[in-house]
Amino acid sequence: MEGFWENLYIATFARYTVVILCSVVFLAIFELVTAYKNWKEIKEGNVAVAMATGGKIFGIATIFRYSIEHHDSLLQSVGWGAFGFVLLLAGYFLFEFLTPSFRIDEEIGNGNRAVGFISLMISAGLSFVIGASIIAG
Repeated sequence: MEGFWENLYIATFARYTVVILCSVVFLAIFELVTAYKNWKEIKEGNVAVAMATGGKIFGIATIFRYSIEHHDSLLQSVGWGAFGFVLLLAGYFLFEFLTPSFRIDEEIGNGNRAVGFISLMISAGLSFVIGASIIAG
């Protein structure tokens, strides 16, 4: 059984499956903290929500990319990925806090593409910073 987990295909499939499950959980958490319903808004064509959600997906995937690349065990990868997600979530709240002249959630929910794009870029940018920190860890 020991050789089973050393098989590259099995290890890749295991990491892939775990990252998909973590992504679903993390996106559900984002859904809980936003004022709008991501998938409903996307279905209705809200491009701002699609950009913000796409940025979150990209951010989560990027964090896990670094986590998998620099940690041998699946458990370590998940731990660092979850920690990275918490930092990404904190960045989201910081973005809301640093823009007191308007509410980020409200603007994205109303279809403000400029705010959706900035949200996407913040998620993407922070994911690279978090990933670089994971490498150093």
